[in-house]
Amino acid sequence: MSNDYPTRTSRARLKRAWTRISGLQQTLLLFVVLPLMLLTALGIRIGLEQANQFQERRLKNDLELIGRAISIPVGGALSEGDQQAIELALGSVFVLGEVYGASVFDVNGVRLASAGITESDLSGTTIPTEIVATGEGQEGYSRVAGRNLFSHFLPLFDSAGQIQGLIQITRLASDFHRALQQITVIAWAIWGLLSLTILMAVLLGHYGGVGRYVDKLLEHMQRVAGGDHSHRVALEGPKEVAALAEGLNQMLDSIEQANREVESHRQAETALLARLKDNEKMAAIGSMARGIAHELGAPLSVIDGRARRLERSAALDDQQRRQLSAIRTQVARLTRTVKQLLDYCRPTAPQPRPLSPQILLQTVIEAIAPEIEAAGKRLRIDMPSMLPELTGDAGRLELALLNLLRNALQAARNNIDIALVTDGARLDIRIADDGAGLPDHPTDKLLEPFFTTKSPGEGTGLGLAIVQSVADEHDGALSLEPGQNGGCVAILQLPLTQRSAEDIIHDA
Repeated sequence: MSNDYPTRTSRARLKRAWTRISGLQQTLLLFVVLPLMLLTALGIRIGLEQANQFQERRLKNDLELIGRAISIPVGGALSEGDQQAIELALGSVFVLGEVYGASVFDVNGVRLASAGITESDLSGTTIPTEIVATGEGQEGYSRVAGRNLFSHFLPLFDSAGQIQGLIQITRLASDFHRALQQITVIAWAIWGLLSLTILMAVLLGHYGGVGRYVDKLLEHMQRVAGGDHSHRVALEGPKEVAALAEGLNQMLDSIEQANREVESHRQAETALLARLKDNEKMAAIGSMARGIAHELGAPLSVIDGRARRLERSAALDDQQRRQLSAIRTQVARLTRTVKQLLDYCRPTAPQPRPLSPQILLQTVIEAIAPEIEAAGKRLRIDMPSMLPELTGDAGRLELALLNLLRNALQAARNNIDIALVTDGARLDIRIADDGAGLPDHPTDKLLEPFFTTKSPGEGTGLGLAIVQSVADEHDGALSLEPGQNGGCVAILQLPLTQRSAEDIIHDA
């Protein structure tokens, strides 16, 4: 039972070694190296058979040559009956080569003389008969004195050319196997060395020419799979591997482009959903505002008209007049609130036309000048003499600027600054105040409808929302920034037409 453990351990090691190499290397070993090894083994096997036959024939020829060399003197001595000469000639074969024994027989197979180990009697065999009948030599294997021998028999002729006997030359059969065994060991050793060389050449050649680049490609793919989608593979190695790397890069580019398109569509869909929600909200607010305006418009007008007539009455004292003025102020605030609601929710489309920024700003300043004078604030204007025309809806832009100026008027301590700046592509209308500055809230929050940081009764939270809506209608933008010396700067950015931009460049 314990004999199985080394075998199992060896199998486990081979299995681990096989799993360590890559699939491409396994394929090369199975379909390239293994066939080469089998073909070379088959070639060696065939070569060994040919070498065996050649070596065996060479050794047999050596015996035949030795036999022919001594057949003449032995034949002469046999004709003369000189036994001593025969034995002397037989003894000489051990000097000529690797001979195990030699003997002389008469035509009946009776041994006449011998040297070394040979057959003692051939009378019971067919060898003498065949030699006498054919006159040609014979050969064969036999076992003598516990040894396997190879014997070569040659006829001995007298002076008349008649066969008078035969000579036997023997050598050990192991001589043939020993020579073949040496050749076999050398041949298989060469095959093992050649196989190992082929194996190492294929594995090292594969790694140097292909494997290391494939490993790098796998590392790059793992890096991409880990989330680094911006990573790209280096185009190196054989053209097939480089083509794979290029294909992977193109696939990653396509995936990235598809992801960008999906993200763009998602953002567009999100924007559409947000706009839809805003439209639904604005529709609800508009419906409510129209209802409020319808229900409150007439009563507020009646209240304001009667308060105005009462103010003209001479019978009122100062206290009563102040009360009536306060009533009219509150009525005006309610009327303005309803008007802001209607302005924000009005579904009418803008009607763009060429506008002069100077005239637009002058119209807005004239409309708000009484409020500025009543508040005791100072308005400073920085407006270039040459400004390009812009395209927009005059009523909507006036509404936006009025809301920005009212916000600045409510926040300013003393001064309100208006500056118009253009770079040829857009017009920036900057309205700054010297108030407390931006509230501690995100800008997006400040632009939401009905969000206000003012005290109750001082604002509806619709002013900046209306300005943002007007900016969107004109493909512009609204931004809020802190002032350099405190306060807040509201910037309404409006795009200029191509014609206006060209005019600016020409005028410059």
